[in-house]
Amino acid sequence: MTVEDTVRIPPEHLGDDLQSSVEDGLRSTLAGRIEPDVGVFVAVEEVNTVEGGEIRPEDAGVHYDVEFQALVFEPELHEVVRGESVDLTSFGAFIRIGPFDGLCHVSQVMDEYVDFDEEATMLKAEESGHSLATGDTVVTRIIAVSLDKQDTNKINLTMRQPGLGKQTWIEDAEEERLEEEEMEA
Repeated sequence: MTVEDTVRIPPEHLGDDLQSSVEDGLRSTLAGRIEPDVGVFVAVEEVNTVEGGEIRPEDAGVHYDVEFQALVFEPELHEVVRGESVDLTSFGAFIRIGPFDGLCHVSQVMDEYVDFDEEATMLKAEESGHSLATGDTVVTRIIAVSLDKQDTNKINLTMRQPGLGKQTWIEDAEEERLEEEEMEA
């Protein structure tokens, strides 16, 4: 996305290459910053324009108006995302999707009852034998998003729909569907 903002160049960087100083300043102030209407700034790709050079009272830095291209990630409601399980608890799985960790509540992991095996640190379903461990790659759907500028960002996920879950679960479901079709034919 194209963004217009102001960047402060600290006094120790005055006299350095302006373009490099602006890029460094943007990266240091924007990386990981969350804006509710934009999402999270992942990277500054390119600085298009640099204008001004205002010195403000009681600030030895110089402020420039800039326009730049930024890579942002804004989780969208109902978006299907691939992620990695990074933490498992008795109440669900935390799934890393880009710069965020979303929560897939234990009730949203599978269509059957799921137990937390504390010793093995995994979520298990007795009926199907499916399990979810830390480091597993999963496909999830975003079912709730709440972003603000504080540390109270919440992303809720589900894996209880066709085509979602751990890859082996998706493959098992497809095999089962094909077997049912063969039996009906």
